Amino acid sequence: MNPGKLFREAVDNNAILQCIGATTAYHAIMAEKSGAQSLYVSGGGVAAGSLGVPDLGISTLNDVAIDVERISARTELPILVDIDTGWGGSFNISRAIYTLEKAGAGAVHIEDQVQQKRCGHRPNKELVSKSEMVDRIKSAVDARRCDDFVIMARTDSLAVHGLEASIDIIGDCIEAGADMIFPEAITDIGMYKKITSIFDVPVLANITEFGKTPLLTTDDLAAAGVKIALYPLSAFRAANAAALKVYQEIITKGTQQGVVDTMQTREELYSYLEYHEYEKKLDNLFNNGGQ
Repeated sequence: MNPGKLFREAVDNNAILQCIGATTAYHAIMAEKSGAQSLYVSGGGVAAGSLGVPDLGISTLNDVAIDVERISARTELPILVDIDTGWGGSFNISRAIYTLEKAGAGAVHIEDQVQQKRCGHRPNKELVSKSEMVDRIKSAVDARRCDDFVIMARTDSLAVHGLEASIDIIGDCIEAGADMIFPEAITDIGMYKKITSIFDVPVLANITEFGKTPLLTTDDLAAAGVKIALYPLSAFRAANAAALKVYQEIITKGTQQGVVDTMQTREELYSYLEYHEYEKKLDNLFNNGGQ
């Protein structure tokens, strides 16, 4: 089954679909084996995790596609991908859709910030005109090779123009062909309720830590009509904090003994990677005298 159809079915078959951020293929494997039904590749995660730069429109299509290709090769789960502003005009957006479909994505979201974008939960965001955002959606819809591939419209307009402006642009994006909607930096669950009462397409809630949106539960969100709960960088943030603690422990104390009990064991790593199955394959291939 194609990735776009898998993503759509995951949305349809769950009261609310939890979309779990994975910044590496290994994290994707752990998420899948923990019961996740969909994955997310964050633009901010690619920027910080793969490139070591801020989420300010610095990363490229190829940077994102490399991470998506690596993750999709190691999981059967459908992947939603952050493509920021599409990396340019109509032809750039078309290339992005083609490239990410080929890399194994099932869905993308494209936003209405200017090319020199900012994190969605930071101040001083600047937006393109509504007509330009509509053109972005039209370009993305026109470029997809498979009709099941999901085009999601993200709008950052709440922080800049308010809720009514967000509702206005959401309507225009849906009319232009957007399959699903991502209103960014929502500050109150009542806003989700209003949006879902007006539009009959799946709505995503970005439940990112340390941002503008409260850490609402799936029950809260489902009751508000939200269909997708996004956790873009939760594991990444936890892993970063753990890594920093280990680095500081080794450097200041000259040993890692004090933090070994916080680490994933070798056997746990091997279990998630199915390491011993690989070894058995080697044994079967090469331990019979080359026969």
